[in-house]
Amino acid sequence: MRALCDKYDILLILDEVMCGFGRTGEWFAFNAFDVVPDLVTFAKGVNSGYIPVGGVIISDAIAHTFTERVFPGGLTYSGHPLASATIVATIETMEDEKVVENAKHIGATVLGPGLEALKAKHSIIGEVRGAGVFWAVEFVTDQVTKQPVDAAWMGKLRSALLAHKLLPFMADNRLHVVPPCVVTEEEAREGLAIIDTVLGELT
Repeated sequence: MRALCDKYDILLILDEVMCGFGRTGEWFAFNAFDVVPDLVTFAKGVNSGYIPVGGVIISDAIAHTFTERVFPGGLTYSGHPLASATIVATIETMEDEKVVENAKHIGATVLGPGLEALKAKHSIIGEVRGAGVFWAVEFVTDQVTKQPVDAAWMGKLRSALLAHKLLPFMADNRLHVVPPCVVTEEEAREGLAIIDTVLGELT
């Protein structure tokens, strides 16, 4: 993608609103790949959502364009001191408590292997993908054709997970497994066990 953008003089913009600031086990998801974007968008993860905040990181090349061409933009609350303070405090805490390292560890040792084991056990799982504490489990009627399950089945899955006290994050035919970056091994395993139990009940 980076090569294509360079070839056609296109800016590479990466959206890290959901996956940035530790969720994938890296500070930014793109850190795991050999790519440097021109712009990176970020938001809630930067301060754990304590105060509404968002931002854009830009490359030096883009920043230099504003030295001769002023960008007359901004919002009433841009650079708000309280929001800025929550960002600094959150990042310092994440570093002190090794939150990013924990997300990476949980993904590599618990969630990744655990979700793959569920896929091997339950044929209704068509694909498992993710990193750190940012995973998607895709449900299908056939593992070969990858035909998605219907909305009614996903509704049953949601109800069953809630009945077992697990709050699901779902979209289309996917269950997103995105616990907090500070989740413990015990909590992650408990969540996987609930998913396993529910799939056994439904299939």
